[in-house]
Amino acid sequence: MRLRALAKFAHNSLLFTAKTTTNRSKNHLSFRAPFFIRNHTMSGSDQSPSFSTPRMVVKKVLAKSQSEGDGAVVRRAIGISELRNLDPFLMLDDFSVSPPAGFPDHPHRGFETVTYVLQGGITHQDFAGHKGTIGVGDVQWMTAGRGIVHSEMPAGAGRNNGLQLWINLARKDKMVEPRYQELLSKEIKQAEKDGVQVRVIAGETMGVSSPVYTRTPTFYFDFTLKPKAILHQSIPEGWTSFVYIIDGEGVFGSAHASAHHILVLGPGDGISVCNNSSELLRFVLIGGQPINEPVVQHGPFVMNTQAEIEQTIRDYHYGQNGFESAKSWSSQ
Repeated sequence: MRLRALAKFAHNSLLFTAKTTTNRSKNHLSFRAPFFIRNHTMSGSDQSPSFSTPRMVVKKVLAKSQSEGDGAVVRRAIGISELRNLDPFLMLDDFSVSPPAGFPDHPHRGFETVTYVLQGGITHQDFAGHKGTIGVGDVQWMTAGRGIVHSEMPAGAGRNNGLQLWINLARKDKMVEPRYQELLSKEIKQAEKDGVQVRVIAGETMGVSSPVYTRTPTFYFDFTLKPKAILHQSIPEGWTSFVYIIDGEGVFGSAHASAHHILVLGPGDGISVCNNSSELLRFVLIGGQPINEPVVQHGPFVMNTQAEIEQTIRDYHYGQNGFESAKSWSSQ
């Protein structure tokens, strides 16, 4: 049964991960951002750019709608033929799920997942006994490391929508112990200036920073621009960066784009965005430091070599090397 289930996961390139812990006061982890994030001040919303080389859009892709899990639907932006991966990012899904659909028990190894709820909520539990629900505006940053098996199901009736991002881990970090970082919506730092509002999920901008520790150096900003507002946002040189538009339309560099498009940004040290429309523009701007290592993926397992993938499949099947509880556990 587990090998058949694993084959299904691999065939579907299975999405979804991560969640909260049973006792938040005991298990909630609060970390300062790494040195390179804390000391790289990324300014935003200034009247004039603070960067010298604007990044331009080098690729524009419309997210593809497809079925995932058990009856769920996602718009996949990274992890499709047009954009297989974007080092260090492996996948980005804009998911939508309503009962009785969901994401039943499935494993992960070798990367991190970030789940950001935009509407409704997701109830999750894993084979280590963690269980909880994240709601609108909440973030769960999960390091799968050497192995996690969990489920994710809609928390209530109606549409439950959000974004899930997969971030690769370097070879040295792929077998670390699993860990969770949770930010409730009220704990996410926000700033607003000149018609630009930002929620800082990871990294620092506009004078506010996130406590999330990013093992793979990453920033993650949720921007909302009022009509006619302009954003000038600096980005570390050499980092991979992209935009995913949640609602509205705008001009990114010199490229016009609307909802559900992902925009891959070229080299430079910043991006300018203008909302010329009469409606709000909402998008996430995400960037990360490339790992520059081989990527071998088999569904929910991401390693560096085929031999490591084969070992991971054996570990999962036989319940060893991080998957000891997998054979005896099932979600309730």
